[in-house]
Amino acid sequence: MIRPELRAALWRWREALAGAAVAALGTLWLVTAGSGFFQGLAGAVVLAGAAMGWLGWHRVRFGAAPTGPGLVRIVEGQIGYFGPDTGGFVALRDLTELHLVDHGRAWLLVQEGDAPVSIPVGAEGADALFDAFASLDGINMQALLRARETRPPPPSQMVWRRPDLQRDRRVLT
Repeated sequence: MIRPELRAALWRWREALAGAAVAALGTLWLVTAGSGFFQGLAGAVVLAGAAMGWLGWHRVRFGAAPTGPGLVRIVEGQIGYFGPDTGGFVALRDLTELHLVDHGRAWLLVQEGDAPVSIPVGAEGADALFDAFASLDGINMQALLRARETRPPPPSQMVWRRPDLQRDRRVLT
């Protein structure tokens, strides 16, 4: 049997490891394939595996081990956070600003006409926020990942602001 810590680490790295495995198998096929169609197909497999591994590596950089309170669920463009003391819902289309607050321990989602929602980075299901945030118009995912990795993290940093509101405040670039 596998120790729980190792199983959790492998699960967290699953997409990057699967991409590396696909790229390695594609490389082996590329080396053994003759020329022509199958060599081109093997090259496409290598590129697909590399892309999958690259995306998986970025997801690992974004996520944290689920150690924070609460639960995050994303359904049809709406982020829901169910915490022990607080919670809330934010529709991605209503999101106006995204901040990393509390010295990098929580996301603050600011929306039009409603209270902001604070989501701990380590909440269960918070890794799904990577795809939700990637869908935001004009977001710089590299800046978002750098903000997550800044040591020591500042008390608060704005990561994204809706493009039609950009002219007033500075956003990470």
